[in-house]
Amino acid sequence: MAGNPLNDPDLATKVVNVIDGVVSYIRDHTTRPLVKSARGLVFGLLATFGVFAIIILFAIVVSRALQSLLNVFMSRDAAVWLSYFIASAVFLLVGTILMRRRHVKE
Repeated sequence: MAGNPLNDPDLATKVVNVIDGVVSYIRDHTTRPLVKSARGLVFGLLATFGVFAIIILFAIVVSRALQSLLNVFMSRDAAVWLSYFIASAVFLLVGTILMRRRHVKE
């Protein structure tokens, strides 16, 4: 019988395909961009924390190595104080260089 959609044997398949298409369209335009943004934010924060941890651990290792090196030539207390002085001088030098480069020369 023509004109009666309820007699169509493929009606369920067609309805499911339409619903699936609508859900896929909504998911592609809402959920996927949010998931990508959230992943980028999380991975960016993890990378930032990892870089900061590596920098801090590197500073600790360099300080301890400098103290051990200076301990060969002087007492332990003097080696520690001198390593702190050297580290602060290096940080001051790096900070001064970075502060001078923060403005673009015209």
